[in-house]
Amino acid sequence: MADEVETKLEEAPKKSSKSKLFLIIIAFFVLALGAGGFFAFKKFGVSHKEEKTEAKKEEKKLNVEKTYLFALDPFVVNLAEHGRFLKMAIQLEFDDQKQEEIIKQKTPILRDAIITLVSSKSADSISGAEGKLQFKDEVLLRLNQIMGKDFFKNVYFTEFVMQ
Repeated sequence: MADEVETKLEEAPKKSSKSKLFLIIIAFFVLALGAGGFFAFKKFGVSHKEEKTEAKKEEKKLNVEKTYLFALDPFVVNLAEHGRFLKMAIQLEFDDQKQEEIIKQKTPILRDAIITLVSSKSADSISGAEGKLQFKDEVLLRLNQIMGKDFFKNVYFTEFVMQ
């Protein structure tokens, strides 16, 4: 029996040293993976400066496509037919925010051109969808003649009521 106790006592430290060795190997393996991952991310990952550069590129793309709207006060204009009138509100689309000041200065001229054009139209010529599209094109053409080629990108009717 004493021999058995001595044998068990001798085996216990061996198990303990095996488990310590196993833990050391696992710890080394985890550290190696962590260090490898860190260096791989450092070398192949996106750096903070690259993120900022990519964000600026995205912002520039958005700015290129960005447009602005300028709302003209609503119009109430007599049509060419006696007793008929049109109430409409228009918004003008342009690409450079710096142009807004120029538009503000020329608003009376722009309004006059629109009023003159509308007063020459009959209710039948602008009542259908095709008539409205043609009228919109005429307004855009006239306003771009006043401001310069391709100053306005589009004209939007936000209110359009005939009586």
